[in-house]
Amino acid sequence: MKKLLYLLILLVSFSSIAQNENLFDQGKHLYKNGKYQQAINAWMQILDKGQHSAELYFNIGNAQYKLNQIGPSVYYYEKALQLAPNDSDIKNNLAFAENARIDSIEPLPQTVFSKWYSSIAGIFTFNGWAILAVVFSILFVALFLFYYFAYIEKRKRLLFASSMVAGIFLVASLTMAFFTYADFTNKQPAIIFASEIEVKTEPSMGSSAAFTLHEGTKVQIAAQDGNWYRITLADGKDGWIPATDLKQL
Repeated sequence: MKKLLYLLILLVSFSSIAQNENLFDQGKHLYKNGKYQQAINAWMQILDKGQHSAELYFNIGNAQYKLNQIGPSVYYYEKALQLAPNDSDIKNNLAFAENARIDSIEPLPQTVFSKWYSSIAGIFTFNGWAILAVVFSILFVALFLFYYFAYIEKRKRLLFASSMVAGIFLVASLTMAFFTYADFTNKQPAIIFASEIEVKTEPSMGSSAAFTLHEGTKVQIAAQDGNWYRITLADGKDGWIPATDLKQL
């Protein structure tokens, strides 16, 4: 009975994969023929089934950009970048979409350490750093065991030094995994989807406007009050907007 159940689950999985591949290819065909909204509809069916990939988000972002939907295009490029942080095509297309935004946000100046950390942390996601830590831990153990059982003095010194280097990289990658995971859990980035929105000083439509934002601008969610989000910008400004006017990454 269990074998039959496993076989049934396997067949359903293969069927779902085949359907998703067909939908993805269908979307690519529609995109090539300039039917961008139909392509988006096909690809969104894959997302609705809970399947995610950098390539899928990237293609949806391209189609949204072709339709001049700046907010959605930035959103889907950002989603793709979360899964493939080193992909140059995603970075380039995201830069094009960001250049089409109305708002120009000048970030607050960073310290040398902050710049250094941002450049290093952006190499991998926290999962990538964790995998790297596992690799270096295995390497460290293997090299140390080789050192322990080696008899030639010169080889022992070389293996010991190599194991210490692997240990240093293990600690470094493990530290980056913890830091990047903390960044991931503490930060709540979102993209403005409204074509234009007044950011309020308080979570109420009757409160005064602090400033105005337009679609495609990236913000950080700092707090929530009912259907309102308190958002902060890279330049230090903050205020409140309705939850319907943005989409969390």
